[in-house]
Amino acid sequence: MITGAASGLGHAFALELARSKSARVLVADVNLEGAEETARLVREAGGEASTVKCDVSRREEVLALPDEADRALGGTDFLINNAGVAVGGMMGDVPLEDWDWVMGINLWGVIYGCHAFAPRLRAQRHGAILNVASAAGLLCAPPLMPYNVTKAGVVALSETLRAELGPSGVTVTVLCPTFFKTGIAASGRTHVPGAGPEAVERMMARSKVQADGVAQFAIKAVDRGDLYALPHADGRVAWHLKRSAPQAFYDWIVPRVMRRMK
Repeated sequence: MITGAASGLGHAFALELARSKSARVLVADVNLEGAEETARLVREAGGEASTVKCDVSRREEVLALPDEADRALGGTDFLINNAGVAVGGMMGDVPLEDWDWVMGINLWGVIYGCHAFAPRLRAQRHGAILNVASAAGLLCAPPLMPYNVTKAGVVALSETLRAELGPSGVTVTVLCPTFFKTGIAASGRTHVPGAGPEAVERMMARSKVQADGVAQFAIKAVDRGDLYALPHADGRVAWHLKRSAPQAFYDWIVPRVMRRMK
């Protein structure tokens, strides 16, 4: 069961699971036409696929997914909460409507997904949940405050859920990539002068690990039972620095990095 699978990382997850595991996949997305195209490619890659239209910010649509997965797949043993959007800007500059929008998709969407599927996975005593967060949720650097808050929430949710579900044999992994090419910049909302989609897309294009590689890395982490999956070297280094010297990270390292990016 993959949310946000019409494009980007969700699309890459669906194809990788088809190629590597001949998986049966339920492709969920608010863009049903894109979901149908992903499903078609999953079938070509050796898997089976069904689609469902779902806006993850709408509670009732997410809570209906387990029954839809039962009908389409005969059950679920792997949930990927992937759907996400981006909002950038400093406190006071970002309209509260944009806070509502990003919280509804990035955080509430994951909460709804886990709430819907965790009891079934716990009852069957096997399975896995992969929550797509971001290195932003670990590093929390400006000027992405709304995005950082949602992704940090996904990290906290995943850590807690890991402990809750562990005794039942269900694993939880949280994926925290840095930059790679997706459509998130084009669909995002930014309130940072000079930091439009073009600037973000240039950083995404420079990454040595793109969506296919991120999907492969994450699935291997789930297979190993890892809690954290950090597919990019820059994210791993930055996270180590923050944990080693958190105050220096925010007082010295982050301001200098931000000045270089201007």
